[in-house]
Amino acid sequence: MTTLPLRRTTKVVRRTQAGRTAYVFLAVVLLASAFPLWWSYVIGSKDSAAIVQDPYSFIPGGHFLQNASTVVTTIPFWKALGNSILVSTTVSLLVVLFSAMAGFAFAKLRFRGRNGLLVFVIATMAVPTQLGIVPLFIVMSKLGWIGSLWAVILPSAVSAFGVFWMTQYLQEALPDELIEAARVDGASTLRTFWSVALPAARPGAAMLGLFTFIATWTNFFWPFIILDPGNPTLPVALQQLQAAYFVDYSLVLNGVVLMALPLIVLFVFAGKQLVSGIMQGAVKG
Repeated sequence: MTTLPLRRTTKVVRRTQAGRTAYVFLAVVLLASAFPLWWSYVIGSKDSAAIVQDPYSFIPGGHFLQNASTVVTTIPFWKALGNSILVSTTVSLLVVLFSAMAGFAFAKLRFRGRNGLLVFVIATMAVPTQLGIVPLFIVMSKLGWIGSLWAVILPSAVSAFGVFWMTQYLQEALPDELIEAARVDGASTLRTFWSVALPAARPGAAMLGLFTFIATWTNFFWPFIILDPGNPTLPVALQQLQAAYFVDYSLVLNGVVLMALPLIVLFVFAGKQLVSGIMQGAVKG
């Protein structure tokens, strides 16, 4: 009996390592991205007289806490902070929920007009937001919501970008076999979405929620139009620091830094989930 020799197949995995040029480029991008926040901190830590000094120093001053105290007492800071947290959190949760439901329908359900409806939703992203301000203001006036936070929350509860994002994500992250298995077990469409699709969409939903939170937190245009000065969000409240004939940029940029601090804390705690969401959508196999 002849014994055939066994051949061992060795799989060679090549790992591409970043070179020095890549690190230099990333360092430049990091510095360019962090410079506006650092510049705001430098100006916000000085008094109004130090800002006009020539040559200007890039070293922070010692008035940051004093300016921060002035900002907090000049505008309704804590009320605006609470409003921003409430509005941003509520809008993020609603956008994630509705976008995940619509994305599940577009990605995994079969119904007439699905492709055309998805194209229509995507096409709405090309329409400038400013075009709908006047009719939206009229609707809010008819509902009696002028000055109410509901006028900021409900128009932002659905996002065309969020629908497109979750549709693309669920097409890759959710196998059809899981949906078929849930249907064989007798699960309804809503139950399948809640127990099967939503857990699979968690990384993409986390990224969408983070981006929506940031966009809502920094939104100024619509809240400035619809909210009262006594019930503002943070960007609207910071606008009150500008006087009619004089703008103290040390106070204004100190307020900008205070407004950015919660976002920095959010990125520190959500950074791992953000990276995992990116890798989840980029790595297959």
